[in-house]
Amino acid sequence: MRERVYAIITDDNATDDHVAHIYDWFMIICIVLSLVPLCFKELTHELWMLEWATTIVFLIDYLLRWWCADLILHEKDLASRGMAFLLYPFTPLAIIDLVSILPTFMHVSQVLRLSRLVRLMRVARAVKLVHHSRSVQLVLRVLHRERSALLAVLVLAIGYVSVSALLIFNVEPDTFNSFFDALYWAVISLSTIGYGDLYATSVAGRAISMVSAMMGIAVIALPSGIITAGFVEELRSGNGEADDL
Repeated sequence: MRERVYAIITDDNATDDHVAHIYDWFMIICIVLSLVPLCFKELTHELWMLEWATTIVFLIDYLLRWWCADLILHEKDLASRGMAFLLYPFTPLAIIDLVSILPTFMHVSQVLRLSRLVRLMRVARAVKLVHHSRSVQLVLRVLHRERSALLAVLVLAIGYVSVSALLIFNVEPDTFNSFFDALYWAVISLSTIGYGDLYATSVAGRAISMVSAMMGIAVIALPSGIITAGFVEELRSGNGEADDL
């Protein structure tokens, strides 16, 4: 029975398992519905009912996954299987699942009633899509496969942001009150967003801004090309199914 539950909740190598597909779609709908209360500042009775209903679903899903911990962690001998039940709550996805459940119970607790923290923790429910959406899993596989190239681009971006921030901070000390302000300006300039709340006023500062914006186009284009190539390779390898969720 546990093997069947495991196949349903993980959809592991079960592309033709309709029950597993239905379960995935049901959980995706619950995840989306659980985010609806975050769109309102005050929770009405109906929104609280929705909050509790989705939380109960998440709790059942968490307990089922814990029940199948040895299968999820692929442990087969008795000693390892016993440790799997102890270790599973500390795995990254299990922690995310737990964080998505706790806010509802924390909100009704007088001791832990920190509304902003609770609302922030509810956002973690969106990460639960990793469990159930094959499309999200495809993205994660591509990011994992191209991690070395993406890390190189990240190092390049961080290096350029730091250097441009140092330049602008020393060129226009009156405009930027702290180095953090300069870093903020560098990130905004590199991304070519340009909010306009902090901007260079001198000729030298504007020249740095233009170079930074032009570099931003190149730096942003690099990961886009890497990820696109990774998607094409993943789809050609047959891992990306046309009927992915």
